[in-house]
Parts: sequence; structure tokens; C-alpha cells
Amino acid sequence: MYQGRVVFGAIEEVVFGHPAAGAIVAQMDRLGTSRAFLMVSGTLNRQTDEITKIREALGSRCAGLFDAMPAHTPREAVIAATQAARAAEADLIFTIGGGSITDGAKAVQLCLANGIDDIAGIDRIRVHKGVAPEMKAPHVRQVSVPTTIAGGEFSSIAGVTDRASHVKQMLRHPLAVPRATILDPAITVHTPEWLFLSTGIRAVDHCVEAICSRETHPYADAQAVKGLAMLADALPRVKADASDLDARMDAQIGTWLSMGALAAGVPMGASHGIGYVLGGAFDVPHGYTSCVMLPAVMRWNARDNAERQMIVAAAMGYPGRDAADVLDAFIRSLGMPRSLGDVRISPEHFDAIAEAAMRTNWIPRNPRRIESPADVREILLLAA
Repeated sequence: MYQGRVVFGAIEEVVFGHPAAGAIVAQMDRLGTSRAFLMVSGTLNRQTDEITKIREALGSRCAGLFDAMPAHTPREAVIAATQAARAAEADLIFTIGGGSITDGAKAVQLCLANGIDDIAGIDRIRVHKGVAPEMKAPHVRQVSVPTTIAGGEFSSIAGVTDRASHVKQMLRHPLAVPRATILDPAITVHTPEWLFLSTGIRAVDHCVEAICSRETHPYADAQAVKGLAMLADALPRVKADASDLDARMDAQIGTWLSMGALAAGVPMGASHGIGYVLGGAFDVPHGYTSCVMLPAVMRWNARDNAERQMIVAAAMGYPGRDAADVLDAFIRSLGMPRSLGDVRISPEHFDAIAEAAMRTNWIPRNPRRIESPADVREILLLAA
């Protein structure tokens, strides 16, 4: 008998296939807001006209802009953006960019609501030992226009890096999730190929770890299996033709579906747990962590969840094949890194990575029980 709890979160709508500038203005109208603060990709702002088009569409309703959020969402940049949003008297934040910007705005919402204006203050709102502290709910909310496909815009969790300790820390609040997400495939054509495709593997990882979880259920499976099938079909089409907007739209919708299980309470496993450490401590790009770790985690877990892994292989179009082999070949076909060595992580780091991974939220929820850092080290050796 299944047991679980599905919480329908605070996402109000997802708009897909409409040009971003018009959809942003429509959200301002829908929400009755008048002071938009844009948190945007620096590259998109300086090297394309996409942000100019959005600013022109907003006119006097554009109250400010921040375009200096580095990868992995460091605390320093979160505080800088918070101070800028406060000075702009923003009543709605729009993010136009990748996952680091999306997570940055989630953190800014919480900082604004809780009077945080220095990096030490983030300790008051971050998750400690899996528990989010009491805090005031965001009153200035977010609308997301993602340019990558890791799926963070469908989650109420933000990862913020403490550069002093080199640890990516979690912030979480039910109202941190964007009120709306606008999926415009045209604005993603500026995203570097490696970034779009690797974040696509991050979305694949969400689907796969959900399908393979001990805690999954039919509601989550329906989204994860369909999302995985769409991503497996769409990502090679984007690789083959960067201008194929239908393929990009399919990848975006597959990513939206990939987040359904997580929102429905299904935990991730060791690929995500180890990935947090590789990103926070070793600066490995978010998507690359999944490219490198997911097949190794599947091999290590296969002893305990072979039946669930068969669902993964079938959803990707290879029924009866070994799921780790299917994923390995798929990731290689997209030209992505496939080993820890490819992302400059050597065996001398494995003990530290294993120790740190044990402290993440996802390692205890891995489908094959991970008892100690020695087990994590076995997975790292499979990925070496």
C-alpha cells in the first residue's frame, strides 16, 4: 500500500510558448503590480537585445535591474541583489536567466521579508539539519523566465553557496517558489549549448531519481516517466539543430514534468546528494554533476531497485536494456562529460567528498541504503 502526502504548492500558473516580453507584462497586469525588479543573466543583458525588449515592454513599470549573479548563487551576490531590490521598492521580481538567478531571487524574497542585509544574516533563514527555521513569508514574490532547464523555477528550495565554508546551503519556504513561470523557447537560443544540454541532464536526473525512489507513487511516476520520455526525445533534437524551437519547447515541458515528483514529496538520491558537494565545494557546473554521477549511482543502486530501473530504460526508448548503460550512452551522445576526471576531480578528493555528501539531505533517502562514507566512495570510484 502506498503512503505519502502530495502538497499542491504556491505556483499559480505556467505560461508556455508565448514570447517572454508580452507574457511578463501580462503577469504585471494579472498581479496588479507596478514596480518590477529584473534579476537577469549578465550575458543576456550585455550581449543580446532580449532584456532591452523586456524593459521597453515594461516601460515605467521597470523599477530596477541586477545582472551580477555568479554560478552557484553566492551569499555576497544575494545580499547585493537584496539591497538593490529594496532600494528599487520592488513589488515583483522577474528572473530571466539560469538556475543560479532563479535561486538567487528565491533567497532575495526571503531576505527582503526578514530584514536581512548582510551575509551573516543568511544563517537566520537557512535550513539547519533538514529543518527550515521560523521566518516571515515573502511579500515581494517572483515570476521566472528560465533560460536553462534544470527546473529550479518549479521548486520552493534555493541553494546558496557560503564561500567561507565552500558549502552550498539550502533555503526553503513554501512561498519561495515563483508565482508563475514563463516558458519561452525563443529566449533559450542564446544559452550556450553545453549549459542547455547539461541542465537538461539535470532534469533527466530529477526524473530518474524519482522513478527509482523507494518513496515514489503513481502520481509522481506519471509526471517523471512522461518527463523523461520527452527529455530523451528532445535533447538530441536540440543538439542536432540549435534553432529547433519545437525541440526546445519539448525539453522545457519535460523539465516542468521532471519537477512534479519532487513537488509531490518524492526525494532525490545520491546523484543529487553528491552533486551538491561537487557544485558547492569544487565549482562543478550544476548540470555536469548529474552527467558525471547519475550512471554511477544507477550502477551502485541496481542491486536493490532493478525493477524500477527497467522503467527508466523503457521510458528512454530502450526497453530491456541496462538503465545505467542507456544513460551513459545518452549523456555521451550529447557531448557531455562522463567522469569525475573530465570535471577535474581526482581520487585524492574522494574522502572529503564522501564525508560532505553524508551531511546532505538526499544521501539518507537513496534507494540503496548508504551506511557510511565508504559507500559514497564506492560510487565515486564507479564515476572516476
